Amino acid sequence: MALKQSEAVVLRSYPLREADLLVTFFTRNEGKIRGVAKAALKSRRRFGGALEPLTCVRVYYEDREKQELSRIDSCDVLQSPLTSAVDYPRAVALAHVAEVLDELMPDREVNDPMFRLAVAVLAHLPAGAIWMPVTYFDLWMVRLVGYLPDLGACVICGEPLDGERAFFQAMADGLMCARDKRLASSELSLDSRQLAAEIFRSPIDAFEKCPWPKERAADLRKMLVQIMERHIEKKLVATAMLAKL
Repeated sequence: MALKQSEAVVLRSYPLREADLLVTFFTRNEGKIRGVAKAALKSRRRFGGALEPLTCVRVYYEDREKQELSRIDSCDVLQSPLTSAVDYPRAVALAHVAEVLDELMPDREVNDPMFRLAVAVLAHLPAGAIWMPVTYFDLWMVRLVGYLPDLGACVICGEPLDGERAFFQAMADGLMCARDKRLASSELSLDSRQLAAEIFRSPIDAFEKCPWPKERAADLRKMLVQIMERHIEKKLVATAMLAKL
């Protein structure tokens, strides 16, 4: 069978047997695939640093009949997160991006907008300035997988929330007005709702020079994480680490 090739982002890699690696890729052509890189731990010449998480590569692979795992032949590095400084916050942010992609994407489902989002965010995630790209990534991911509620109206009564206070709750879908909010709700500020609308209108480059401390849009990120965790029915490990920074 002829080798396939695709642009891809490495999401995870695990040792398999003595010298092999089990690798999860998000490919542009076929979505998320899993494959085995034979002897990758013995021979650095074939793969080098190409199988490090969040490396953008061109992967060459082969699907084998009646086998779930592909055979990874080789990879060419297109963009590596290791070419710039990696401090602890950036390492956690990179792990968050990989975990969210892996958990939210079904196998073998092509999603070009999501692939372009991942590549763009990875190119704008430097050490010391992680909160803008993380916020941008989370918001677009939740929208692209179809989980994002209407941010402009109360999910209970349907009244517009323009200029009004809005609330969200971990176990409920949608935003609620002050009259219909549930117990243990959190507020989503008007500033964060306006910022979300601006993010949907603008490329990530437009926010590159904006001051973005951790506090900015923290309520929006909290809501987005709650939405993701509710739908996948599990806690996101790297995301919990991110919240502690």
